[in-house]
Amino acid sequence: MPENSFPYRILILEDDARLRELGKLLLESQAYEVLTAGDGFEGLLALKRALPDIIISDLSMPHMNGFEFLSVVRRRFPIIPVIVISGEFSGTTVPESVLADAFFAKGHYKAEGLFQKIMELLQELPARPRIGKPDKAAVWVKRDNGIVAVTCTDCLRTFPVLNPITGINTVECEFCSCTIRFEIIDHIVE
Repeated sequence: MPENSFPYRILILEDDARLRELGKLLLESQAYEVLTAGDGFEGLLALKRALPDIIISDLSMPHMNGFEFLSVVRRRFPIIPVIVISGEFSGTTVPESVLADAFFAKGHYKAEGLFQKIMELLQELPARPRIGKPDKAAVWVKRDNGIVAVTCTDCLRTFPVLNPITGINTVECEFCSCTIRFEIIDHIVE
């Protein structure tokens, strides 16, 4: 449990309402204040209301997925630690293209491991450096029709990119002319 005079705030982004509620109950049982959101757009609204100490996010969500949301978070709020819990990848380390401090594969971790990682990240909070735009490329999910919706990390507007290539892509934002880098991955672990 956190040893602090005020509760640490955690934002959970998960499109499955049952998992979102279960996560909220588990974290509240550990004396955390918990905010929830069903997708990246709801997550951005939650960030406007109150900044969390930690974000826990799924990657596969409707409207604005976790990849898009995390690219905005890393640009706008680089000191907020992020934990990704997703079935998009397997393993125990953060996948290279995921903008997170920790990764857990859905269904392959225990609550105690999550609580331990949260405590580790909270202990690092004062020492986390303020960094600018990360060098890693953000990952975007390819749509069936060959179009990818990209959200600019500077102006936060979304625009389509027609026929991106597999691998790293670089485009200019249609609204603010900022250079946006993103990566297309053809294979996703089920």
